[in-house]
Amino acid sequence: MGESKYLFVEHERPFKYEEDGLNVTRGSAWSGPGCHLGCGVLLYTDAEGKLVKVEGDPENPYNQGRLCPRCLALPEVTNHEDRLKYPMKRAKEDRGQNKWTRITWDEAFDTIERELKDIKQKYGPETVLFMQGTGRDIAPYITRLCWSYGSPNFSLFLSGAACYVPRVIGLAGTFGAFLVPDCSQVHPDRYDNPEYVIPEVIFVWGNNCVVSNSDGFFGHWVVDLMQRGSKIVVIDPRVTWLSSRAALHLRVRPGTDAALALGMLNVIISEELYDYDFVDKWCYGFDELAQRVKEYPVEKVAEITWIPEEKIVAAARMLATSKPAALQWGVAVDMTKEAIPAGQSISTLFAITGNIEVPGGMIVPPEILKYVGGWGKDLLPDDAYTKRIGQDRYPLFASEAQPDCIVEQLETSEPYKIRAAWIQTSNFLACMAADPQRLFNAMKDLDFIAYVDIFMTPTAMALADIVLPAATYPERNGIRLGDGAQRGETINKVTSIGECKSDMEINLELGRRLNPEAWPWDTVEEMFTFLLQDDTGMTFEELQEQAPAYPPFQYRRHEKGLLRKDGQLGFNTATGRIELWSTFYSNVGLDPLPYFEEPTPGPGSTPELLEEYPLVLTTGARNWSMFHSEHRQIKRMRALHPDPIVEVNPKTLEKFGIADGGYVWVENQYGRAKRKVRATEAVDERMCSTDHAWWLPEGDPDKLYSVFDLNINNLVQWSPGKSGFGSNYKTALCRIYPVNESE
Repeated sequence: MGESKYLFVEHERPFKYEEDGLNVTRGSAWSGPGCHLGCGVLLYTDAEGKLVKVEGDPENPYNQGRLCPRCLALPEVTNHEDRLKYPMKRAKEDRGQNKWTRITWDEAFDTIERELKDIKQKYGPETVLFMQGTGRDIAPYITRLCWSYGSPNFSLFLSGAACYVPRVIGLAGTFGAFLVPDCSQVHPDRYDNPEYVIPEVIFVWGNNCVVSNSDGFFGHWVVDLMQRGSKIVVIDPRVTWLSSRAALHLRVRPGTDAALALGMLNVIISEELYDYDFVDKWCYGFDELAQRVKEYPVEKVAEITWIPEEKIVAAARMLATSKPAALQWGVAVDMTKEAIPAGQSISTLFAITGNIEVPGGMIVPPEILKYVGGWGKDLLPDDAYTKRIGQDRYPLFASEAQPDCIVEQLETSEPYKIRAAWIQTSNFLACMAADPQRLFNAMKDLDFIAYVDIFMTPTAMALADIVLPAATYPERNGIRLGDGAQRGETINKVTSIGECKSDMEINLELGRRLNPEAWPWDTVEEMFTFLLQDDTGMTFEELQEQAPAYPPFQYRRHEKGLLRKDGQLGFNTATGRIELWSTFYSNVGLDPLPYFEEPTPGPGSTPELLEEYPLVLTTGARNWSMFHSEHRQIKRMRALHPDPIVEVNPKTLEKFGIADGGYVWVENQYGRAKRKVRATEAVDERMCSTDHAWWLPEGDPDKLYSVFDLNINNLVQWSPGKSGFGSNYKTALCRIYPVNESE
């Protein structure tokens, strides 16, 4: 093995071995299918190379052998009869119709190469969009394909990029880096590490973390720490398994998280409960913050948020008096229009209480993910940046095109017409796009659309000219570094289905055709080794044998000059301090201090609508058996959650004369979506909650698998926050009424 600074876990069993007549391979569970976690898995294949079983790897410190149903059902996904197995094409005039013809990979690549080169020559590379969904371990190769082609327009069809990215950008603008809760995940020996301290309290904010999480955070770590003595405070409109075991449960009105955080800041500052020494040494703009939070007295915040005053005060005091304290937050914070100040408000709570860069607090992950902002930006010519969509309006979008501006430009062709799209890892018409019918209409007449996925989806059926079959993760090799858990892992190929290729192999092959100098590798394994060398000193094959690999880690790096490239003490901001008053925001014309803005529409901003639309709607409730729009064709996963559900309080159903278990329309002034009612006191009488990303794989492909009937985003508009980040997916107004028999 080459020299490496990484720490490795000793394994009793080798990378590959035999057990009960099956071949077992150690690996990591990255997309697709699945989620953002990368759990350690053991992949069992038979003598013919068929994947027959998946179990958790008990020797992997990350998940310690635990798996959710999504991993356990992997063989059913990989071996599913409806998988896309071969490249297919159809005529442009047949978009939306199930009229596909099987073609070879050579014909598929030849066609895509010809179309994209022709468009580049005639109209310029910027006229091609490169769009992804949730990227997981695939995103860097999509950005490199986009930028090596010469287009600055890489993005995703999610209004305000309202998932994870607002928190990443927001923390960079105030702390100079991303922060994650320290659940000992940076240590190979985990809870036994002598430096580690268990959090006295963990705030679980807008995240049902035992069911679903953002990149690299395994939700059961919270349960582990509860078993070791940590208390939890849950901020969630719904009653969940975690909230029922919390020291405090704050049932916040959807979209008012910033107000809650500002009210807690008011308590902590006015009662002088903040960490004076830490604020004095390492924070900038405290006096200005103290003045701002005076605008949010507890009685006002209680009225806004639906949370009793005494609970807000109790939560603030618990945070301020607990050492250490940590925060695990979810996309609910991103999915409100003013997500940037919401995230700023919440993270500031942990700054002024001194819970930054300490054991058991909030830590900056080791910087081992050199392509966190995309890979290959240096390949773009300088003048390409001036053509990136939305760059004049939203300067915080430094790497990607702004999604709402893309939709506008698709409709107006100003300042130039979009001609084509490359779509990978994204079923956006079913999942992330606001007002999906609007986006469909904006895209349906593009000159050319290529699409990569594992199954046929409503998006592919509606729009694609060529569909390429992607491999599931047991069918390919790959690497994943970082994103919260901060470990190097490999994804290891153990089986093959049809002619499926990995996303990385597809991108490498097409990249070599479009810009061979930017893609000099003969194999994906050579490409992985290139990415690994600087950080790890290892080849892909060496990491394969040793993974997981952990970089060395230190606490209090701001006191050692380890958070800044210039080696100076402090944080990687313009002032060298945590910027409670953000120079970063001020420089781009945004309010430098956190604030709360009422969601629009909503009971606080449009009370005149309440008579017609009396309920606050929150969307995107997660469940065990599905990840976004995946898994709906997997029988045992679907059996766990067979229908799109809207949760409504029994008293609310009684008020509107609606029966539990019946089908209803959830409707507002923008659109409607069909749901099955579930009566539950887990939601407030003034609101309802529903899951997202529904379509029916068993349905009629020529009717796009009923996606436009079922998509809750029919009720959501393209409307980002002032920064261009954030959008109101998690808060709207609605009414519900029964579906009649003819519907």
